[in-house]
Amino acid sequence: MDINSFIENFAGQFADLSSELTPETKFRELPEWTSLEALLVLSMIDEEYDVVLKPEEMRKAGTIQDLYELTASKIG
Repeated sequence: MDINSFIENFAGQFADLSSELTPETKFRELPEWTSLEALLVLSMIDEEYDVVLKPEEMRKAGTIQDLYELTASKIG
C-alpha cells in the first residue's frame, strides 16, 4: 500500500470530484463530502485493505494522510 494508490482509491468513491487530492487534503472540507461519502470510504478501506475503521477513528483523521496512516497502522 502506498499513499498514491490510497488517494486513487479514495477519489474513486466520489461520483464527481472537482478537487485534486493530495496527502494534505482536508477531506471533510471537500464540497462533495457527505455522510454517504464517509460510509463509502470506510467500505473501500475494508474491501481494499481488509481494515475496519470505526467512525470515531475516522473523525480523528483530518487529512487523507492521517487516514492513510491510520489504515496502514492496522494492516497485518
